[in-house]
Amino acid sequence: MKRIARIIALFLVLSALVLAQRRFGGGRGGFGGRGGSEGTDDVTWTEGGRVMIGPEVRTPRELDSHSTGTPIWMNPRPFEKDVFTFVRVRRGRASGTSGGNWATDTPDSDLNLSYRLQQMTSMRTSPDGRFIRLTDEDLSEHPFIYMVEPGTLSLTELEILALRKYLLNGGFLMLDDFWGDSEWTNAEAVLKRVLPDRSITELSLDHPLYHCVFEIKTKGQVPNYRQGIRSQYDGVTWEEYHDGDVRTVHHRVITDDKGRLMVMATHNTDNGDGWEREGESNYYFHNFSEKISYPLGINIIFYTMTH
Repeated sequence: MKRIARIIALFLVLSALVLAQRRFGGGRGGFGGRGGSEGTDDVTWTEGGRVMIGPEVRTPRELDSHSTGTPIWMNPRPFEKDVFTFVRVRRGRASGTSGGNWATDTPDSDLNLSYRLQQMTSMRTSPDGRFIRLTDEDLSEHPFIYMVEPGTLSLTELEILALRKYLLNGGFLMLDDFWGDSEWTNAEAVLKRVLPDRSITELSLDHPLYHCVFEIKTKGQVPNYRQGIRSQYDGVTWEEYHDGDVRTVHHRVITDDKGRLMVMATHNTDNGDGWEREGESNYYFHNFSEKISYPLGINIIFYTMTH
């Protein structure tokens, strides 16, 4: 028993060391903020102004880092394409909504999480990631897709039909980084259009998703980077300017008839910033990236890709 305990302790120490912080030097703010309009998915903003991500841009790797740089890695030949790809959905923004658009936190969040997944698990991942529209012909080739800022989510009827088919045929959708009652109401309304006969429930912490790679015992809250830095002085990790209860983190899911997860929405938390901004502050990294956003992101991907 003592030998087993020592082995377990050594494994935990090694895991912590592997997830030690990378240092890339200083960086700029990531994509995000206000931008786009209903039916438009090619417009985003940075802190310095307007930026266009045109339809010819297919991967996050084609964009310059807007945080602290992103790692580059290679997968062995001839298996470069036989890997998991982190796929971000390009989509429109509902008129009259406030918040970010489909490109918030890219490219760094996509590429950093992919690197950590490759580093911490046996899964091989694409070093490039992918941007995709729900109506693209190759959507079905990607079992995991990600939408950010769904408080502004707007989908056409064709996209609704495509997403419904994708989810019912085995695909998985993660929604992340939206806050308060109004943003949840908008996202919920879109999900109801996609899967009108499915209920949305809170995922219990006894679900195996929370225990597959990292042991997750609480639904931790990840603030945006600036709020996270301030939190070491005021303790506030929620975005106060939203309506309703923003202090309670929700992990809401939709399942199929067999209990398979089809959709998971992480509400009142910003995992994407935890992935994107990991190298910019020791405090933010150790309290939010390392403890919350990476363990949850890795567990979600690992569990859904193996179940």
